[in-house]
Amino acid sequence: MRHFARLFAELDSTTSTKAKVEALQRYFARTPPQDAAWAVYFLAGGKPRQVVKTATLRQLACEAAGIADWLFEESYQAVGDLAETIAYILPLQAFESDLGLADWVENRLLPLRGLPEDEVARRVRGYWQELDAQCRFLLVKLVGGGFRVGVSKLLVQRALAAHSGIDAKRIAQRMMGYMDAKVMPSAIKYEALLADTAGAGADVMDAGQPYPFFLAHQLDAPLQGLDAKLGPVGDWQVEWKYDGIRGQIVKRAGQLWLWSRGEELVTERFPEIVALAQPLPDGTVLDGEILVWRYAQSPHPHPLPGGEGTMTRDAVLPPLPLGEGRGEGAPAAYALLQQRIGRKTLGKKILADAPVTFMAYDLLELAGQDLRGQPQQARREQLEQLLAGTPIKISPVERLASWQEFAALRAESRVRGVEGFMLKRLDAAYGTGRTKADGLWWKWKIEPMTIDGVLIYAQAGHGRRASLYTDYTFAVWNRSPQDAEEAAAVVQAIAKRQPAQPDTLQLVAFAKAYSGLTDEEFKRIDSVIRKTTLEKFGPVRSVRPTLVFELGFEGINRSPRHKSGIAVRFPRMLRIRDDKPLHEANTLDELKALLNL
Repeated sequence: MRHFARLFAELDSTTSTKAKVEALQRYFARTPPQDAAWAVYFLAGGKPRQVVKTATLRQLACEAAGIADWLFEESYQAVGDLAETIAYILPLQAFESDLGLADWVENRLLPLRGLPEDEVARRVRGYWQELDAQCRFLLVKLVGGGFRVGVSKLLVQRALAAHSGIDAKRIAQRMMGYMDAKVMPSAIKYEALLADTAGAGADVMDAGQPYPFFLAHQLDAPLQGLDAKLGPVGDWQVEWKYDGIRGQIVKRAGQLWLWSRGEELVTERFPEIVALAQPLPDGTVLDGEILVWRYAQSPHPHPLPGGEGTMTRDAVLPPLPLGEGRGEGAPAAYALLQQRIGRKTLGKKILADAPVTFMAYDLLELAGQDLRGQPQQARREQLEQLLAGTPIKISPVERLASWQEFAALRAESRVRGVEGFMLKRLDAAYGTGRTKADGLWWKWKIEPMTIDGVLIYAQAGHGRRASLYTDYTFAVWNRSPQDAEEAAAVVQAIAKRQPAQPDTLQLVAFAKAYSGLTDEEFKRIDSVIRKTTLEKFGPVRSVRPTLVFELGFEGINRSPRHKSGIAVRFPRMLRIRDDKPLHEANTLDELKALLNL
């Protein structure tokens, strides 16, 4: 535990990539495999489950330090981090535990989940007495489910590669699925990551292991600058960008696996895709998108996987042409796929209401041969040959004469149920992660939907923004105010804490956002929030409505769980609308109108 806490401190104290990789190398060189296994899990993005309630940690810290809750709250607001606050206020102890990270996690921390609260409290008090301030900080992060550190999975892979002498791409491939929360890290799994299999005739990697996903960069260049930035249109493969779950189909050793980009094995969640992929030859790996597909009405029902009933092709919306998919339906909204993901069991109804398919757009392995080093154009040709005459869909390629023509077609994206275009250089290899070293992919997304909302709640951020209010809740009017005076009357009623009456003008919360502004803009808004605070609810402040923001988001759906009846995807702040008075902010009806776009 001590060694991992020291590593955490080292990583947190520098922004140098070189220094972070060297610190990781030193740690792996001196750490037993069982501890290194957990370190890799946490550092590469594995999420520790919360095993102790935040309220319990606060109460125990106040009791140990002999302070009142209000003083803890003031300290927390000044520090901005729960674990750091607790580490500061706890009295120092004279001895430290020698237990390693694996012992702490497996034999002490994970067993806390489900214990009676008094037993949890007794154990946590005892653990704090064995640890110094650094280790206490780390302990609270782990049991509270808030562990984050400034390293990427790529840096961890680089450090492991340097430590073991194994190629970094091989390490990356072996790590696919390593952060699966359903399987605990172990010394055996860690040693398998680093095993040298040269000349052994067989890789330690499981047959079902996928390849690391190649990720695209966001293309933000203006239309008039695309020729200079990208070059001739003929150098690129242009495909639609689908809004689904990125996945890989792996067919090896007579078995089939389906992996998500989140490194989750989802084979059992999508039996339709398993059925589609069964005819694939052994030694095949496809990259593509898991989508709910809306079909044109068909008099021929389709058998469900396993022969259980039939799946009709009743369209959610009329079929829309998508290149080669003309007349064969179109992708449904991501919200329908979310409903499918959230179900614990897959009954006939959900299989019929949300039928999924796999849209293949790359071939990574064929006949057991890794094709990732081949050019995009060559992989595409082999993909088309492989899937010709099969039920698996191939992402259509659009061919136009200029970027201007592509920009005009891109404007139809929402009507077609897609997010824009994917641009892939014809000579690009298939890389690892978001890198330009092996090839180049761009995502040329459509402009976000926008709405003007009013800031009504604020919460402090994390990390370097812990002392600033940067996480905001926004609202829209339930109807258009008659004029500025009517809006001002609502603000006055809010300031006086008067409850809103039914059928009266009011502000309805609909979204939270914490990104999009510059540091200077956040400082400016923080100052306004502190001056206009009405009430405090723990870390959250309600503020007098005075500021209007333009918000952007990628999608919008109905949601009975929200008071507004609306849920938006990936909301962010585009700008502060200093030019717009409060009564001109948008309404709930205007927000709902975006559902039809």
